[in-house]
Amino acid sequence: MRLRSLLLPALAVTLLASPAGAASTPFLTPAQLRQAMRHKTFVLVNVHVPNEGTIPGTDLTLPYDTVASSAALPANRAADIVLYCRSGHMSAIARRTLQGLGYTHVRELQGGFNAWAAAGYPLNR
Repeated sequence: MRLRSLLLPALAVTLLASPAGAASTPFLTPAQLRQAMRHKTFVLVNVHVPNEGTIPGTDLTLPYDTVASSAALPANRAADIVLYCRSGHMSAIARRTLQGLGYTHVRELQGGFNAWAAAGYPLNR
């Protein structure tokens, strides 16, 4: 029982801190994304239209309605991808699109870059 009480919190931290994963939630809070950025192993994509700002460390800026035809996304459908937009609406559409194309590790920033900025994290405008 003691081993379980030690392992379960560690497992929860691992799942929350990982930027993507089939067994985890499709959402990252701003704090979780900030933590994951320290050891970045994912592609961070801004899908907001029009572009109103980017989170430092963003790898790609693609309009949400063009992700299906973008050659800039990883060819590996198991690649870790984190999407964001201003509030979350466009990233939700882009996530469903990518999942429909067979991408298996796609997550999104909950609340978008508005939530990121409200948490006090830097945003390039």
